[in-house]
Amino acid sequence: MRNGLVRKIAGYVFAIAIIVAGWQLTALAVDNPVLPGPFDAIPMVGTYFSDLWPALLVSLYRVVAAMAIGTVLAIPLGLMCGRSPRVDAVFAPVLYFLYPLPKVVLLPVLVVLMGLADAPKIVLIALTAFFQVLVTVRDAAQSVPEESVMSMRSLGAGRWDIYRHVIVPATLPELFTALRISSGTAVAILFFAESLAGSTGLGYFIVDAWALLAYPKMFAGIIAMAVLGVVLYELFDVAERRLTRWKARGARSEL
Repeated sequence: MRNGLVRKIAGYVFAIAIIVAGWQLTALAVDNPVLPGPFDAIPMVGTYFSDLWPALLVSLYRVVAAMAIGTVLAIPLGLMCGRSPRVDAVFAPVLYFLYPLPKVVLLPVLVVLMGLADAPKIVLIALTAFFQVLVTVRDAAQSVPEESVMSMRSLGAGRWDIYRHVIVPATLPELFTALRISSGTAVAILFFAESLAGSTGLGYFIVDAWALLAYPKMFAGIIAMAVLGVVLYELFDVAERRLTRWKARGARSEL
């Protein structure tokens, strides 16, 4: 456990060193105020911390609330579509039609209907997370071997027992993969929504600094948004390790 934590921290330190070095070299090559070097931009995080911290909390609330709503709604529907051909026959055509649609195009509609507060941003991110999780859970549930289901039925298990002990555990790894992917998408959509429709959050902070030509301040906001994405990714990674310990044990046994 401790060795794994040390390796992860060492990996992040190495990654940060590579990013900072590449950033510095690029800034020297470009030689333009719009791209300040890391040693000019990183201290700005401390300088503008009193403004960054509230913006970070607002953005964190929006993205966490949105992903929670989208995930909670998508999981049961995805399981039903994956295990019931009748349910899938009803929802699959709707899914095929709506899933490829870029959800960001709905922002003007949501702003008109809900105003400029948190609601349109949360709904927009929730819609994106909903479809990404729904498709992944549906496909994972469909791929559960029928032999596993029949084995449980032969032991007298009912429908809910099969879902609890077979279907849900089998879909968890794919679910967390979808959540990690959608967390990156959610942060990108968050920036888009906050920069175009609002006056709070990291997206607004970045665009406001850009409009004022305060490029080191702008990069302080970019760093904060990157930290937000990393935190979300790590939270899902930790949750997956705790909820799918059987997967790690199975991998070790194969070795």
